[in-house]
Amino acid sequence: MRTLFVTGPGGAGRTTLAAATALAAARDGARTLLLSADTSDTLGAALGTPTGPRPKSVAPGLTALRPDPDAGFRAGLLALQEHARPALDLLGADHLDDEELTPLPGAEDLALLGAIRAAAAHGTSPGTDGTPAYDTVVVDLPAAPRAVALLALPAQLRRYLRRLLPQERQAARALRPVLGRLAGVPVPTGSLYEAAARWDAALAAAQAVIEDPATSVRLVAEPGPAGADAVARTATGLALYGLGIESLVANRVLPGSHDDAPWLAALRAQQDKTLGEWAQDHRTHEVAHRGQDPRGTDDLTALGVPGPGDPAPVRWPVVDALATDSLLTWTIPLPGVVRDDLHLVRRGDELVVTAGPFRRIVPLPSALRRCTVTGAGLSEGALRIRFAPDPGLWPRTR
Repeated sequence: MRTLFVTGPGGAGRTTLAAATALAAARDGARTLLLSADTSDTLGAALGTPTGPRPKSVAPGLTALRPDPDAGFRAGLLALQEHARPALDLLGADHLDDEELTPLPGAEDLALLGAIRAAAAHGTSPGTDGTPAYDTVVVDLPAAPRAVALLALPAQLRRYLRRLLPQERQAARALRPVLGRLAGVPVPTGSLYEAAARWDAALAAAQAVIEDPATSVRLVAEPGPAGADAVARTATGLALYGLGIESLVANRVLPGSHDDAPWLAALRAQQDKTLGEWAQDHRTHEVAHRGQDPRGTDDLTALGVPGPGDPAPVRWPVVDALATDSLLTWTIPLPGVVRDDLHLVRRGDELVVTAGPFRRIVPLPSALRRCTVTGAGLSEGALRIRFAPDPGLWPRTR
């Protein structure tokens, strides 16, 4: 299954162009699902028909869906409350009722991840329950940088789960009643660990879709200084998490004319400069300014947006061959990052990389865990971290 995430700076028209991309994929013969987390149904306005939490056929071969964050949030929080009941009772906490729960910020992101996971679970064959299957899933993400944070969320939550409820502690299941009597306080029950295992499995499934080689990102931006800055920041964040940019759609490109007013000619020249820069780094598609917001499938088709292209190759991170007798290099592509925005910290067997507003914590490969960091350098859009074997952990043999 092919998955294409669509994002870009706010107001650039990413929802409209996500709909146009999905429509193009469907017209190319792919069974296509279009997902959006936009609760205001901007997607329905672009398609010319309302969308909601139930799959809706909006064109031949194209189904649209906006996940409902409300129901999933209530069910998840009530289940967590039930699993943590002994600890809550110990604290004298009042239990929450279903009727008083309303979604918190972030519930939309979790609902969207759940929909992505569900679409991937059926593969390319219909489910036994009649659930349709899809060849292509186009996901209208929130504006960047929130979109980058959403794509990083499954891996981050899984890391938190492993730290708070380590799986190896489940081996002490038989000792929990004894420990509880000795300590005089309730200890986590088996059901809590089982719930954590289910959450981890669900997050792992969403993470697998995001990290799949058939998954990439399409950026949407208006050409100009602000759009160029936003694209550069977003490209850095995506690269930090190992996500490739399939293409960049330059939206609302102004037509050129010798009779343009001076201000319009200056604006078009500004756009041309940005388009030239983008063409050097990305596969770029231009969408002309049509003087009005597209409404309905005919308007979307007229935009001329292509369907998903080949997934962009991702190469992150890479452990280079021995540069010398005693040196290994870990290469992290970070296009667009500037040295002042880059911070690097080793924390035990993990590496904490911060690039501007984005941060990623990754485990070191086993070979590098037995090494010490000897230096790092930024060159040609790539961070190269140098490691030397620690003689105490990786002794040499004569």
